[in-house]
Amino acid sequence: VQLQASGGGLVQAGESLRLTCAASGSIASRNVMGWYRQAPGKQRELVAAITRTGGTIYADSVKGRFTISRGGADTTVYLQMNSLKSADTAVYYCAYGNSWQQGFNTWGQGTLVTVSS
Repeated sequence: VQLQASGGGLVQAGESLRLTCAASGSIASRNVMGWYRQAPGKQRELVAAITRTGGTIYADSVKGRFTISRGGADTTVYLQMNSLKSADTAVYYCAYGNSWQQGFNTWGQGTLVTVSS
């Protein structure tokens, strides 16, 4: 599986941004996709994930502000980020797994999101 992420950029605090990740290759029928992020000096953390059937989870820090969704015959995942804060500044990575139980095993290249205050 290959992942291609896009949509990062520089925004002001309070503004919105949408990330897109397109998956290609041998996509499992019960796959899970998601987004991780890594801020400077911090560990990579899971931001949001979505199963093939639409189940979602979010990090507490983004609940109510970020929305993960699928499109493109379920091979594309989006992360709509609203009310962005400077704390959201990080490199965001798209992730893929063959199933929720097996966890993520593939990551795409990162896309930088910078939120200025």
